[in-house]
Amino acid sequence: MGLFDSIRGEFIDIIEWTDDSRDTIVWRFPRHDNEIKMGAKLVVRESQTAVFVNEGRIADVFQPGTYTLQTQNMPLLSTLKGWKYGFDSPFKAEVYFVTTRQFTDMKWGTQNPVIVRDPEFGMVRLRAFGAYAARVADPAALLRELAGTDPQFRTEEVQEYLRRMIVGKLGSALATSGVPMLDLATQQEAIGVRLAGVLTEELKPVGIAVPTFVIENISLPPEVEQAIDTRSRMGIAGNLDQYTQFQAADALAAGASTPGSGVGEGMGLGLGMAAGQRMAAGLTPQPQPTAPAPAASPAPSAGPPPLPVEEQWFIGVDGTQQGPYDRAALAGLVSAGTVARTTLIWKEGMSGWLSAGQVPDVSGLFGAVPPPLPPQA
Repeated sequence: MGLFDSIRGEFIDIIEWTDDSRDTIVWRFPRHDNEIKMGAKLVVRESQTAVFVNEGRIADVFQPGTYTLQTQNMPLLSTLKGWKYGFDSPFKAEVYFVTTRQFTDMKWGTQNPVIVRDPEFGMVRLRAFGAYAARVADPAALLRELAGTDPQFRTEEVQEYLRRMIVGKLGSALATSGVPMLDLATQQEAIGVRLAGVLTEELKPVGIAVPTFVIENISLPPEVEQAIDTRSRMGIAGNLDQYTQFQAADALAAGASTPGSGVGEGMGLGLGMAAGQRMAAGLTPQPQPTAPAPAASPAPSAGPPPLPVEEQWFIGVDGTQQGPYDRAALAGLVSAGTVARTTLIWKEGMSGWLSAGQVPDVSGLFGAVPPPLPPQA
């Protein structure tokens, strides 16, 4: 910086900051040799605070408004001392602008699973991720503990520190919540609110607050998710035997659809064997369960005897066996002339075929047949 620039720095000026970076937390106002002269105007906008550092010590914190600064560096005195010290004034003053708005684009996530004890599944490993909002609650503490003399302190310089703090508190928050793993989705908002309060209290010494903490998702290891899916399918199937048969059928169908796997041939053989076993079981008489003896009751009255079995007759007509016929049908054949006395006839119990006129049970049917009509004139 040239001579005229240093002289220009001796005049009263306006100190202000308009942020267009969206990620700057602390910004130091640039001045020649960090000299802030008495009478300079300080403009602090909404969502900002200004920390005035005089001679290496935090002198004051200014809230939004316009202020006139009073320091030991009066313009005339500073100029006179500047000639003596080569314009290197020993009276130094700095202004740090601190953003107090919320930084809402902060992300967090667990790089490694958090192990918790679940009342139903025992020890499980959980992964989680989400977002949070952070803001500066105590600018002076932030300068002392984190920012220091950094001329431009950004969110990326503190984000990893906050993420580790969050992950460190997440495990204890989930473990002490008393919420079963399967119900965590319904309690994510409540757990997030509680974590926001815990983190704000923990970060109080460094001047940072966490007004909002959001848990977007809590996930399980893949093998645990598969076990839960299997358990859900079992609950839907209802019957464990049916579910096992269903799984076996799925496996056989998948194998049969794979060419050259040999599962299709084996499945066909197995089905054939199963069909044969079922057929044999159907042909084999199955023992009937023994019913308990009924209670004593009055003896039922005797029913009618079974009906007699009808006789079955066979006849021989032109060398052809016909029948069987019952007695009424046989009488009809006799009346029609189909059966004559010479017609061969047989029924069960006879030693062989006989002429109908020789069988006493049938010969009586011919007596009822009228003689042939006499010849007509």
